[in-house]
Amino acid sequence: MPSDRLGRLRRLLREGNWSAAALMPGPNLYYLTGLSFHLMERPVLGLFPVEGRPRLIVPRLEQEKARSSAVDAKVFDFGEDEASRAEAFGRGLSGVVPAGGRVAVEPLRLRFFELGLIGSAAPGIRLEPADGIWADLRSKKEPDEVEAMRRAVQMAQVALEAALARIRVGMTEREFATELTLDLYRAGSDPELPFAPIVASGPNSAMPHAVPTDRRLQSGDLLIVDWGASVRGYFSDLTRTFALGDVDPELERIHRLVVQANSAGRDAVRPSATCASVDAAARQVIESAGYGAAFPHRTGHGLGLEAHEPPFIRGDNPVVLEPGMTFTVEPGVYLSGRGGVRIEDNIVVTEAGADTLSDFPRELRRIG
Repeated sequence: MPSDRLGRLRRLLREGNWSAAALMPGPNLYYLTGLSFHLMERPVLGLFPVEGRPRLIVPRLEQEKARSSAVDAKVFDFGEDEASRAEAFGRGLSGVVPAGGRVAVEPLRLRFFELGLIGSAAPGIRLEPADGIWADLRSKKEPDEVEAMRRAVQMAQVALEAALARIRVGMTEREFATELTLDLYRAGSDPELPFAPIVASGPNSAMPHAVPTDRRLQSGDLLIVDWGASVRGYFSDLTRTFALGDVDPELERIHRLVVQANSAGRDAVRPSATCASVDAAARQVIESAGYGAAFPHRTGHGLGLEAHEPPFIRGDNPVVLEPGMTFTVEPGVYLSGRGGVRIEDNIVVTEAGADTLSDFPRELRRIG
């Protein structure tokens, strides 16, 4: 794990006049330390001051893991009793942040539980959300991160091909999702997938975030499969749409349209382009064909240690793309009660333009 990550965090903290960052179990703590912890009833807190050694406050059963951190952290452990826990938080937070000092926190992860523990141990500090720090720290991927994502894409593609070989009319969405999940593990994915595969057939495919059901696949259905794999904690996130036999001509037409929108979005990716301009390139194809209202979501989202992270590829986002940024391009058209189409690829911005990590065929493939 590169050693300059802590240094980059400290530079960002100094620039923002922060005294420290407080991190919960999750992607940012893993990014800095290489350690994965469960978010559970036993609290874990990583404290990263601008000066001095980082501190890890962990339950005693995690102390050995904590001491293997990629950074030289001071470990404070506690037992099962509340008094021991309070004492560890008191020692861990002592002398790190001056009274009134600002501590950067993750607003989507900091729980009321840890908020109370920190407030009791260090009542004079100010906990404030700092989304921009984490985006600046992680949005531009290093070569080893991109390589992990490339491998995750390859594993996902191998797994889907294996699962498709067993698909048949009459199988339920849930059964196919189970087969695909098993094939993801057989292909070598980490145990923690980016998300449970989405398998949506017929009218269910008109719901972008459908959950697999006991609906049986039928001839004439469109079938959306949204799936991904994980390598060293880095994710892939892909979507393809298939036809079970012959489908309605309009559904075939929107599939061709979404393939064109996907291509236009990917072609728009380059350094100095904005997230908004990529969204506009994909969206214009669909709007020009009269289906703008049937494309209800952003064109893409950042991808890495999280399935959804900055940068977000949407029309109101002026963020300028830079080499190393990784995200999805996934336009879609959804006709309520009939069916939907989404085509999703994983992209990395390069010095010369962009590299599409995924190459699973995009044309409408008939299966089953």
